Amino acid sequence: MNGKLTILGLESSCDDTAAAILTREGARSRARILSSVVSGQAALHAPFGGVVPEIAARAHAEKLDGCVRRALTEADVTLDAVDAVAVTAGPGLIGGVLSGVMCAKAIAAARGLPLIGVNHLAGHALTPRLTDGLAYPYLILLVSGGHCQFLLVRGAQAFTRLGGTIDDAPGEAFDKVARLLALPQPGGPAVEAEAGTGDPARFALPRPLLDRPGCDMSFSGLKTAVLRARDGVMQDNSLRAGDRADLCAGFQAAVCDVLVEKTRRALDLYLAEAPATPALAVAGGVAANQAIRGGLADLCAARGVEFVAPPLKLCTDNAAMIAYAGMELFDAGQRDGMDLAARPRWPLDGAAPGMLGSGKKGAKA
Repeated sequence: MNGKLTILGLESSCDDTAAAILTREGARSRARILSSVVSGQAALHAPFGGVVPEIAARAHAEKLDGCVRRALTEADVTLDAVDAVAVTAGPGLIGGVLSGVMCAKAIAAARGLPLIGVNHLAGHALTPRLTDGLAYPYLILLVSGGHCQFLLVRGAQAFTRLGGTIDDAPGEAFDKVARLLALPQPGGPAVEAEAGTGDPARFALPRPLLDRPGCDMSFSGLKTAVLRARDGVMQDNSLRAGDRADLCAGFQAAVCDVLVEKTRRALDLYLAEAPATPALAVAGGVAANQAIRGGLADLCAARGVEFVAPPLKLCTDNAAMIAYAGMELFDAGQRDGMDLAARPRWPLDGAAPGMLGSGKKGAKA
């Protein structure tokens, strides 16, 4: 398609309800975000210490229409200007994914628009092309609350997984450690803030799987080590502020060390293919952590590889990334029917063996 293309994107795979409008003037031009609306649910889930799937699904059903209206208003367009509807069809919490898919189907059917089902992970993986125009192939570390994997991205539908977490994803581990230390949710920002005043070397926390070859990761044992270290310094069932800060700093440093070393190994595999313009991108909610970003940026500088980290607002779940992925899939000729199914699991690399475990923020792929 050589003319102007405008896509409405919908995202509802976990606890953020989102809608966005993207447009492109021609096939060779860069896509522009006209609007990106995200309605979070943190207040709804805070009393329960984590995301409750039933509450999330109900909130998505209630908020999707409003998010679409806001996205259209902020973009200053109507549905008459929209050429296709892209929606997260998985993986994720099935009730939320289903809410988005049904909303997208209703809009597509009512307006006679093409429908495009998008893999949520592909949305994250293709974000560096939206923000930085990154050329294929590139390596991406997708690191979030429910997923963590290294992907070689060769095209909008061509992904090779080099490794991933076999249990808790880093974001899930951050959330669990925050609960262990009586910090608020979401745990990532809370732990990072505490770590800023702590001593990362005080507690001898493990770096799981660094003694084994390959790019797979594990964070469950690290979380347990934090629990034991916490119990060792508690007095009268309370934790001193300094102890909490040191535990957070030590945990964050351990996660950072694991991610940097495993990324080093993934880079070796990627660079062995001699890409013309080698680049490493990072995406997902945990990519907002400045210590992790800094460690990866230093690694890339030492290896002569471009480092790409999208803006923080596009690292967490959003519909702009879904609209962009839908745009690339639209160009590739993908069109889905009214039988488009919501999928709790949907691996990007169908040839790779399934990862173990299932995170609380969505099934691992």
